Amino acid sequence: MTIEARFELAYPGFSLCLDVQLPGRGVTALFGPSGCGKTTVLRCMAGLTRAVRGRLRVNEQIWQDEGHFLPTHQRPLGYVFQEANLFAHLSVRQNLDYGRRRVPQGGRPAAFDHIVELLDIAQLLERRPAGLSGGERQRVAIARALLTSPRLLLMDEPLAALDAARKNEFLPYLERLHDELEIPVIYVSHASDEVARLADHLVVLDAGNVVASGALGEILARLDLPIRLGEDVGVVLDAVVVERDQAWHLARVKFAGGTLWVRDGGHHTGHSLRVRILARDVSIALDRVDGTSVLNCLPASVAQLADEIHPALALVRLDIGGSPLVARITRRSAARLGLVPGMSVWAQIKAVAVIG
Repeated sequence: MTIEARFELAYPGFSLCLDVQLPGRGVTALFGPSGCGKTTVLRCMAGLTRAVRGRLRVNEQIWQDEGHFLPTHQRPLGYVFQEANLFAHLSVRQNLDYGRRRVPQGGRPAAFDHIVELLDIAQLLERRPAGLSGGERQRVAIARALLTSPRLLLMDEPLAALDAARKNEFLPYLERLHDELEIPVIYVSHASDEVARLADHLVVLDAGNVVASGALGEILARLDLPIRLGEDVGVVLDAVVVERDQAWHLARVKFAGGTLWVRDGGHHTGHSLRVRILARDVSIALDRVDGTSVLNCLPASVAQLADEIHPALALVRLDIGGSPLVARITRRSAARLGLVPGMSVWAQIKAVAVIG
């Protein structure tokens, strides 16, 4: 199952040229700075903007090609915007019923109770949108979109209107959707923390062009992309909890290449999770260092070096048993250590710095 998307269009001062093959399941993030074309891509997928030259195939169904254009109301999709756009005069239940009524005749209706439970909105059903918080409104908006039984879910920066505290409360609900939804999700964001937690596939856009497309972990570890993430440069690793040290509230997780000590998030042994390691939290040593507070010291090899934006800094891509890791160090340190591709080193990572 795949999504094939090709769109070309031009406005005064802006043009879009996109040609990608995306997974037909999981979350694909469109990532890039404001004005790079992310929302335009979503509008083309939804049929709200018609590209002069375009093709969109969603899991074997053609929505647009040279001689065919399915209008928006005939496309089996859900669209969640930055603002919830709920009907203010209707209760939450009535807003959800509106979504259910949009299921095409003969279509398979979504399970109302399951979606309500998944997004934890049962206690909100009789309330009006004006009495909801921003995060609650967005959860209702997502539920309404899912109740249309879409074959594709489009999400345009759904957390942009939330402050940091509400955003952190909301992200676990999106993670639950990631784990349970069988339909593809196209997720637009310029926030790297959202992308790292939710996406499986990443498409990086810059000035209307695709500069990278592929599995999240591999794209984040690349050093050659023109879009730099600043303090958020890092990698994401898929891991499994293999041990819990309840005395010290730590957990040991295993990934392809080794194990890491991280803060215990309460997950049981065998639980799969995603860990994020920022480049600023990785240091490099030529020899294993004992007698230090750093709990994670892993054998690695230098795969690539690249200059950072600031002339004092360098990025070093490391290979740990086939898994990538990125370190940000000073160019002076890189020269003092004599780092070159193929060289064996030790990567040091503080347990408190691993984001899981």
